[in-house]
Amino acid sequence: MIAPVRSSLLVLAVGGSALALTLAWQHWTRPAIIDAQRQLQAGQFLAVLPAQSYDNRPLDNALPLPADQPLHSKVLAAYRATLGTSPTAIVMVSQVQGYAGPIRLTIAIGADGRLIGTRVIEQQESPGLGGQIADPQSGWLAQFTHHGLGDRWALRRDQGDFDQLAGATVTSRAVIDAQQEALRYFDQHRSELLGAPAHE
Repeated sequence: MIAPVRSSLLVLAVGGSALALTLAWQHWTRPAIIDAQRQLQAGQFLAVLPAQSYDNRPLDNALPLPADQPLHSKVLAAYRATLGTSPTAIVMVSQVQGYAGPIRLTIAIGADGRLIGTRVIEQQESPGLGGQIADPQSGWLAQFTHHGLGDRWALRRDQGDFDQLAGATVTSRAVIDAQQEALRYFDQHRSELLGAPAHE
């Protein structure tokens, strides 16, 4: 009778020690995991900005967003990049409905109101078709750089200035809408986003 009790106690002791070690390991590694996740997110979100264009940590302070939202997309967050004391860009996280599901983008807009760059951070579009928007090698998103609100934000087939992804008209239109609406949102709320008087 004593042997089974000892065996049970031994199993409980070993199990308790293993659980304690696991919890201690998770507690010890948690800050490193959180830091790695933050760095990954920062790398994704800030890839739209040239490294020399800012010297702050934009993601440390999300900007309060004005209540009104664009018609076709939604601005989920906005961050201000600065160089010294001057605002250089606003990075917006925008979401728009694509062909197969929501598309989440980071859109960087310069203080002059022109697009610096756009990156896809999440999408569910068809591989080989709309899914190409997330592939930097496709170069499709590069065509929007330096464009502003005064340009014709539509596909060439819709009398606009931009090419579409082959076989992905719905995806192309959605991403164009999101970028145009981000530019308009920036223009309407320039002073709040930049933290400076609106430019003439």
